[in-house]
Amino acid sequence: VQLQASGGGLVQAGGSLRLSCAASGGASSNYAMGWFRQAPGKEREFVARISWSGGSARYVDSVKGRFAISRDNAKNTVYLQMNSLKPEDTAVYYCAASRGFSGTPYPRDYDYWGQGTQVTVSS
Repeated sequence: VQLQASGGGLVQAGGSLRLSCAASGGASSNYAMGWFRQAPGKEREFVARISWSGGSARYVDSVKGRFAISRDNAKNTVYLQMNSLKPEDTAVYYCAASRGFSGTPYPRDYDYWGQGTQVTVSS
């Protein structure tokens, strides 16, 4: 499975972005999907995950109420809608696929990774 993340960019604080992650080489519906982010000098951090069916989603506390993960299995695409963005959300965002049913918050549990898309939030 190959993953292609897109949708990053530069936005002012309080703004919104929608990230997309398109899967190819296999049906994304067979995988739980996750979004992670990594800021300069920091470890990769879990952001959100969604089960293969889309019926279950989880978020890191810092983005609850602001971010929403969703998926369209017919399009083999997962989305991360990011609202009320803050400067501390600035990072490279990565999508990942896990053979597990619902995914986990741990990068080691994901089997495939996209190349990352930069999100920069200015104050």
